[in-house]
Order: sequence, then C-alpha cells, then structure tokens
Amino acid sequence: MNKIEIKQLKFDKATGLIPAVAQDHKTKKILMLAYMSEESLIKTIETGYAHYWSRSRNKLWMKGETSGNTQRVIDIMIDCDNDAILLLVDQKGPACHTGNETCFHKELKKD
Repeated sequence: MNKIEIKQLKFDKATGLIPAVAQDHKTKKILMLAYMSEESLIKTIETGYAHYWSRSRNKLWMKGETSGNTQRVIDIMIDCDNDAILLLVDQKGPACHTGNETCFHKELKKD
C-alpha cells in the first residue's frame, strides 16, 4: 500500500478544504461526509479523534465535542487522486446531528 504525505493532498485552492467521508470500521456503514482543513487533519492525527472544518461556523471542531458522539480514528485512507479522505472510525453514539446512526438515512424518490 502506498503512503502519502499531507503536502501531497489536493486541498481545494479556494477554500483550503478536502472532503472527508467517515466510515464505521466494523460495519462498513458510511456515517457522514464532512470537510477537513490541513489544520483539522493534523489535529485528527495528533489526537486520534476526528476533527473537521465547519463551513457554516467557519471554525475547527471535534466530532462529538458537544454531543459526546465522538469518532476515534482507526485509519486514514486517501483516494487515488489525493483529493478525498476516508476516515475509518470507531463511532460512539449516532453520527448524525439528527440522532440517526448515519447521515445517509434518506432515500431519493425516483418518480
């Protein structure tokens, strides 16, 4: 498996962010999509817990800092183009702010 450095990641030039998908490392369920800055990725690596960049609040935040629903990071994978991150996590409590296990709990109507 190839290992890459943070400086090789392709953060969006305008925003400085990169999409990050959180996946439960045991069940393989996709839990959520968020965005990371270089700072939040470094903080995630340093602490072992997922940190993201809040686009609405324009600040760094640790997943679960107010709810207690934290994500302990097991592994960090990078896609083939170096422009997306996959966090394999041990999720404590629901991942979604609505209280659902995953943020992906709605199905698109096809008619």
